[in-house]
Amino acid sequence: MSLPPDFLDDLRARTGLAAVVGRRVKLTRAGREMKGCCPFHNEKSPSFYVNEDKGFYHCFGCGAHGDAIRFVMEQDGLTFMDAVKALAAEAGLTVPEMRPESPETKKRAGLTELIAATEDWYRLQMATPAGAAAGAYLGRRQVAPALQTLFGIGFAPDSKEALTKHLKAAFPDMEPEQMLEAGLAGESEGRRYDRFRGRLMFPIHDARGRPVGFGGRILGDGEPKYLNSPEGPVFHKGKLLYNYHRAAPAARKSGRLLVVEGYMDVVGLAGAGLMEAVAPLGTALTEDQMQLAWKLVPEPMLAFDGDGAGMRAASRAATRALPLIGPGRSLRFVALPKGQDPDDLARSGGAAAVEALLGTAVPLERFLFEREADAAPLDTPERRAEFRQRLKALANEIADPDVKRDYLRTWLDRADALLRPARPERAAFRPDPGRRRGFQGPPPLQPARPETRAAAAAQQEQTCAMLLKTLSQNPALVDELVEALAELPLETPSYMLARDRLIAHQPPGELLAGHAPLFGNLDSAELLRGRVAAALASVTESHHIRQAADEPRNLDSDEAFADALLRQEQRRAQRQQAFSRLRKLAIENGGA
Repeated sequence: MSLPPDFLDDLRARTGLAAVVGRRVKLTRAGREMKGCCPFHNEKSPSFYVNEDKGFYHCFGCGAHGDAIRFVMEQDGLTFMDAVKALAAEAGLTVPEMRPESPETKKRAGLTELIAATEDWYRLQMATPAGAAAGAYLGRRQVAPALQTLFGIGFAPDSKEALTKHLKAAFPDMEPEQMLEAGLAGESEGRRYDRFRGRLMFPIHDARGRPVGFGGRILGDGEPKYLNSPEGPVFHKGKLLYNYHRAAPAARKSGRLLVVEGYMDVVGLAGAGLMEAVAPLGTALTEDQMQLAWKLVPEPMLAFDGDGAGMRAASRAATRALPLIGPGRSLRFVALPKGQDPDDLARSGGAAAVEALLGTAVPLERFLFEREADAAPLDTPERRAEFRQRLKALANEIADPDVKRDYLRTWLDRADALLRPARPERAAFRPDPGRRRGFQGPPPLQPARPETRAAAAAQQEQTCAMLLKTLSQNPALVDELVEALAELPLETPSYMLARDRLIAHQPPGELLAGHAPLFGNLDSAELLRGRVAAALASVTESHHIRQAADEPRNLDSDEAFADALLRQEQRRAQRQQAFSRLRKLAIENGGA
């Protein structure tokens, strides 16, 4: 009799091993692991280590080894089932009924063993002469040897039977069908062959860290560029996320999870120090993959490539998420510069550039609203009505009634503000002379809250830094835009100095280190000039509008109040237009 493996995987994924062990053992950080004095034998020097990423503990003194369930069994003297029930109660899970161990469970274990042995063999091939091309490719992508080891990256030689011969020697009792079921071999016209050949190999693991398949990138010419393991008893592409088992502890600690497009994006972000990144396996983000992500954080951030395909993938994910969202469960979206992916950003700007971009993430509701607002012109009553109908149809996809109601109200209010025609200048307000004397007027309008102003100012400074970075990479634009550059509102001394150096035709050096350019490679210098000029004007305009809006006003008459209210509404519309122009430039990287 046994419990379903999926339930045990879920239980282990939701149980923090360090937290469980930390109730009995004082743990301290030791690199990627935690260490302390072993609770299973008496010792004065710590030899007991907890590896949260891999989900096990190990004592180098007495050999004690296990996972969270084993630790609770040993420490509390519980049976397996009692330990499972105790941990499930803490995790909010219901323990299913026991069932006999099926032949499928035994088959799965055997296939996982084959895949693990294959992962080791692929990794060893990196050191062979045939693997030199794979090593050179990783060198060009700035993947350090430590990262290669961490992710188990290997090489599949360009041979139709090298892996088959190795596994037959290592597993003499291996059935012929097992390599097919494990996704390691293919078959054509009755002949078997190694599935992966001449490829850089990325092992793919389930939530427990067990290897279940591979993704292989072709080296040199050939199609497809990426090849995954086929669907089988242990590999289900739509239910797996690359790097999930490594990202889980980091995501729980940081409170965020990045969903990117490819394996190299995950590896590149890890090289910049961000381990909390996962990737779907070459497909649009599925419902099952979203549920996996939500087990770690309430609002995963999607950071897909800044090209047409990446934006389409983000759009599909946003629509697909609507029936699943609810209280404490949504998505956020990050727009990368056109032509860049997270790996490019991490290599060019490091962690600072990535963090700056993540700070621009927008919530799901804002992403969808802007998508629909930009989908078609809104210049006629019929088109505006169609726009509202699209918003209503999207809101109706949401299953949770409270969230649906809030989305619809938010969207329609925002649509009204967007589509409201500009108000004409009105004659000065004249109060009714018949009203009673002694009127003290409405309460004074208050400026924005300090935290709101601080957040807006920080975002503006970051945008200015990215603009300066763009100009530092295109110094010919400085003379053409020097007047707008001189008026750019800056508060950070290093950015001010960087601007002065640019105007003086001097490189800013390290003053802009860690910042990515606001615009990447555009089709022409003239197009880049136009986008930079528009962004400079938009940032400056937005700054002055916000400064004026923050001035407190003491109004002691109806006339003054009405006049201030009209000006406030006009400023709000101007500020929204300025922000929309700048955001459109940043998202499309200069696209119309």
